[in-house]
Amino acid sequence: MSEPVGLQDETKAHKRILVVDDDANHAQALAEYLSRSGGIQVNIESESQTALARIRDDLPDIVLIEVDLKGESGLTICKLSRKYFNGGIILMSQNSDELDQVLGLDMGADDYIHRTASHRLILARCQTLLRRLDRAEEEKNQAKSEDRLQFGNLVIDNGMREAWLNNETIELTSAEFDLLWLLASHAGEVLTREQIFSQLRGIEYDGQDRSVDVRVSRIRPKVGDDPIHPRRIKTVRSKGYLFVSEVG
Repeated sequence: MSEPVGLQDETKAHKRILVVDDDANHAQALAEYLSRSGGIQVNIESESQTALARIRDDLPDIVLIEVDLKGESGLTICKLSRKYFNGGIILMSQNSDELDQVLGLDMGADDYIHRTASHRLILARCQTLLRRLDRAEEEKNQAKSEDRLQFGNLVIDNGMREAWLNNETIELTSAEFDLLWLLASHAGEVLTREQIFSQLRGIEYDGQDRSVDVRVSRIRPKVGDDPIHPRRIKTVRSKGYLFVSEVG
């Protein structure tokens, strides 16, 4: 466990990032770089055994988690923290295999980046995620009546950032809700992966990232859709996804 890096006056720290990494040199260098961007307070947690408690107690805006920690896996920390943490999670790993990235996103991560990526790229990913989280918070605070959509027994409220199926609350991660709302608010319209990436992450689609597909596959059963033969959220081959407002 360490003291904050960079900005010491918490009144000036608009955003807080927690780096969970047991490699002291890597964590310190990354934390110092992020803190120099301004408006960010960075803390380091080096013990995987206490990382969950640290996330729960500090509730930072973003947690950067090293996957290959000694002791508790970064993937496990990510999954378990989602029981109470709705902030951003970015996983860092030496492994760039697509299956590992899909697994990480399936555990509730918002993003997955190679451990050796430049500090500049990691900062850019953090800033993009922070902007998305800020927009989500603003929408939640507005809580306008027009922010509620209903499709039969499925209700989605963007103001409250909650969804219900048959009057039962649907458990969604922040990223899953953002995607569901985007698709539902464009019901009847095919959204390409390029459009989805631009809206949700503020970056261009590289043609390789499978995070949207993973999240759609997780959302489908939660909203009562058939994962094998979906009728609510349809895949439009070579294009993207279509949210169907009326399911027969």
